[in-house]
Amino acid sequence: MMTIVFDDKDLEELITTGRNSKYKKYTRNAKFMKALATAYTYLRTVDCACDLRSISFLHYEQLSGTNGLSSIRVINGMVERILFREFDGGIRITVLCLDNTHYGNKK
Repeated sequence: MMTIVFDDKDLEELITTGRNSKYKKYTRNAKFMKALATAYTYLRTVDCACDLRSISFLHYEQLSGTNGLSSIRVINGMVERILFREFDGGIRITVLCLDNTHYGNKK
């Protein structure tokens, strides 16, 4: 089981309680919140971040040019991703990427 440390306390509140005023638009999307909880469960239960590769729908990847950040997708069809940095025995969740131009998305 991985140790998870949050850099963004608002994101920690969103993930652990399902509520947060900063991320209010996401709390109203039940499908997104369920997928976020599922992604977080996988982050907590794997032995190391590389084990996330075997869970294909998360699309785990190490990001180039970001000083060691990795990411997983929250839900198919949406561009939001959880960005995190790996360390011995755990991960540090940095931010939920809310950029709608991620991967050239043409909304």
